[in-house]
Amino acid sequence: METALTIAGSDSGGGAGIQADLKTFAAHGVFGTSAITAITAQNTLGVLAVHALPPDLVAAQIDAVTSDLPPRAIKIGMLANAAIVVAVAARLRAFAAPVVLDTVMVAKGGASLLDADAVDAIRRELIPIAAVVTPNVPEAEALTGLSIRSVAGLRDAAVRLVAAGARAAVVKGGHLEGPAVDILFDGQTFTELRAERVATRHTHGTGCTFSAAIAARLARGDDLLTAVRGAKDYITRAIAQAPGLGGGHGPVQHFPR
Repeated sequence: METALTIAGSDSGGGAGIQADLKTFAAHGVFGTSAITAITAQNTLGVLAVHALPPDLVAAQIDAVTSDLPPRAIKIGMLANAAIVVAVAARLRAFAAPVVLDTVMVAKGGASLLDADAVDAIRRELIPIAAVVTPNVPEAEALTGLSIRSVAGLRDAAVRLVAAGARAAVVKGGHLEGPAVDILFDGQTFTELRAERVATRHTHGTGCTFSAAIAARLARGDDLLTAVRGAKDYITRAIAQAPGLGGGHGPVQHFPR
């Protein structure tokens, strides 16, 4: 059985973060391990509190996993602050497994999950070691300085992220109007991934789940394009089959049919 590691925050509501990632790994037949970066008190209505863990404790969790249960792929989610970004990057630079970088900045309800000074640290420390970076529109704008209003803007952002050092980028178009279009750029070829938009408020944890699905598929041996296509299909079904929990932005179905 292949293993994968998620480095992310804990979501007490179970819809995003570590909890979503481990469910997604399990749904793909991959054994999930974790390094928790922060503890959040949240539910479908919003984030009540955030406590970032000490960077040395985050690093110790990574060391514990990689020394005994070496992952075939690594997913990075919420990192909370620049010190944690630096600690994570230092541990992963010498590690050969592909890194899927989900640049988590803001929760679905609008709460900030990343200190402002950490954005520069992500650009400097983590984008250059990422096999693929998976920002949504606001995150891509923060990382590239672009204003994204169209699919062409998604392409421009993907190019800039690869130029910044990532081997590939998937810029997600969920914040745009029309069909749910994402753009994958691997440094040479653009691939448009399109799905019908699902009319629902139950989209909590979609970014976490999508990037975790890419990591799980890479851990199983998929090439990047196959992994991204499979993850797109998975998250589309997960949204369409959301269980309808909570009074706000509910979670997706991590074990869709």
